[in-house]
Amino acid sequence: MSPNRVHEDGGKEKLYAASLSGGKDSTAMVLRLVEEGWPLDFVMFCDTGLEFPQMYEHVERLEKALPVPVVRLKEGKGFEYYLLHYTPERKDPDSPYAGKPGMSWAGPRNRWCTSVLKTAVINRYLSGLRKKYEIVQYIGIAADEPQRVREYRYPLVEWGMTEKDCLDYCYERGYDWGGLYRLFDRVSCWCCPLQGLEELRTLRREFPELWERLLEWETQTWRDFRKDFSVQELEVRFRFEEERIREGKRIRGKEFFKELYGRLGRDGDRTEI
Repeated sequence: MSPNRVHEDGGKEKLYAASLSGGKDSTAMVLRLVEEGWPLDFVMFCDTGLEFPQMYEHVERLEKALPVPVVRLKEGKGFEYYLLHYTPERKDPDSPYAGKPGMSWAGPRNRWCTSVLKTAVINRYLSGLRKKYEIVQYIGIAADEPQRVREYRYPLVEWGMTEKDCLDYCYERGYDWGGLYRLFDRVSCWCCPLQGLEELRTLRREFPELWERLLEWETQTWRDFRKDFSVQELEVRFRFEEERIREGKRIRGKEFFKELYGRLGRDGDRTEI
């Protein structure tokens, strides 16, 4: 990065930064920013410690190809500390969560992992730079996600690039993440509880060592991984599905769920998706 730059009128010089998650959208944004000669001083990759191995390889390859530095940021204590050990102060002493260790699994209304491991880390880093510079931050949100557009600069929206456009753009330039996007529709932290069942089946099948770590973490925390199933229950479900498939039986419908709930020790005769 350049030294402290000042406008002729005494104002702060602009410093241009791109946020890189490593996924298809942010990768396409960074590549096109460079290809089209947009002002860009550095790229920020905030490492949660929870990326797939292929994602780290992708970021390393991209870093070597870019003409600007990739600044690697990371929260010091890491995900496992916050999941299992960090205990926030509860405003309500009668809260059912009071005194429970760790933040436990995130949920749709409490995505603490994003705020703690990414947003806060990036903001702390940029707050230091803002003492000298006016920061222009590029965010890689695709044109088909307009509800996520807020106060930053969104080149993909300006270019009209959809998520599919971004993936095609990266593939055309030889970036394929070791096949991750052929396994998953979205590539985020491998342990995200907000994944669908199909993504979790894929995780268990393709990355058994990561699945085992997920099982181990849940034995140490107090909240189930998902509202409908714990990781241990998902293991039972997925084994049962494999058994049924070998027998040529369906893994949907009333009969399937009745037997599944029996194996889980639940009182359930309702049909689920």
